[in-house]
Amino acid sequence: MKFRPLHDRVVVRRTDSETKTAGGIIIPDTAAEKPQQGEVIAVGPGARDESGKLVPLDVKKGDKVLFGKWSGTEVKIDGKELLIMKESDIMGVLDK
Repeated sequence: MKFRPLHDRVVVRRTDSETKTAGGIIIPDTAAEKPQQGEVIAVGPGARDESGKLVPLDVKKGDKVLFGKWSGTEVKIDGKELLIMKESDIMGVLDK
């Protein structure tokens, strides 16, 4: 199934979090917090400004992004857990 977000919405797949601390302690899945970074899977066409002009999004497919702890709505599409959020919920893009 293909999913295309509307307006200024972005689909993000969370990246796996570390399961071991710097000191070597292994954190079980039940105690681990969900990661606050992910990869952009799809983006909408953009939002409209007051004059009706389309304003494109700053993020693009493949970007690694940071987002807030409670950002987005969790959905399951084709068995994959994804987040759908507005671009404004994204705090920044991680560059290499």
